Amino acid sequence: MHGYQLTFFTQQNRLHGALTIAEWLTAEAKKLGISGVTVTAAQSGYGRDGKLHSAHFFELAAQPVEVTMAVAAEKSDLLFAKIAAERLKIFYVKTPIEFGVTGEE
Repeated sequence: MHGYQLTFFTQQNRLHGALTIAEWLTAEAKKLGISGVTVTAAQSGYGRDGKLHSAHFFELAAQPVEVTMAVAAEKSDLLFAKIAAERLKIFYVKTPIEFGVTGEE
């Protein structure tokens, strides 16, 4: 199957309503029937603002988080439409890919 790898970059402390951005993206992907999402916490990084964001021993709020999924083009369009409708600003990378599961005929 052909589609896109979508990777969203956010921070643990960014919220949309009662959910973190990562939780919100994961929930919306599931509602759209996207079959898998991986959320990865990073040790540190800096964003468009040039500020260093990192996980500290006592404070994980500014910890960088990546949300990655492989999706068909139609699902990508639906997810981005939902993000736009919610007026969210999230940095992302959208890469054309081929994906599937080995061992399936």
